Amino acid sequence: MSNATNTLLTADQLAFFGDLKKNWGWLLAYGIVSIILGTIGLGMSFGLTLASILFFGVLLIVGGVFQLFHSFTCKGWKSTVWHVLIALLYVAAGFVMVSDPILASTTLTLLIAWALIAAGILRCIMAFQLRPANAWFWLLLSGIISILLGGMIIAHWPMSGLWVIGLFVAVELIFNGWSYIFVALAARQAGKTSGGMEIIA
Repeated sequence: MSNATNTLLTADQLAFFGDLKKNWGWLLAYGIVSIILGTIGLGMSFGLTLASILFFGVLLIVGGVFQLFHSFTCKGWKSTVWHVLIALLYVAAGFVMVSDPILASTTLTLLIAWALIAAGILRCIMAFQLRPANAWFWLLLSGIISILLGGMIIAHWPMSGLWVIGLFVAVELIFNGWSYIFVALAARQAGKTSGGMEIIA
């Protein structure tokens, strides 16, 4: 009875996957590659940090140049001066990141640490406001973990600036990979369901 219930899918659920039901293997492969890259990144977080900073620095420069070019095509626009200033700020920030990625990474790491602490404090406040609810403890725990992470980063700063960003990127790649693997397997199951099992209209 339970197996029959689990195999019933609505037409909307099957339509959600579209052609992915047939091409799920590519998504599975991408997920596996993402996990492998993230695992490698865990072992070389310093290099990954510098690569991330350089990448974002180049993106800022390119984006700033395009915005600067665009500002000269908008004659008569009253905010052109601000548009130009923002573009120059992007370019300047990009050049700082590219010319001194270590300084950029330590600065960004400090900002990330304070953002984690602030987010953690807000989560703790929200948890106590939701205290009658069943899930308030998990929100409180999440807030405490964020505060502890931010505190650990600040305690080891500026050395933490050499590896924190790379570590975050590596962890993101790993979680991203696992999420895509689960989506690919769900699409595979949906393909089997639509091929031979009952669908709820």
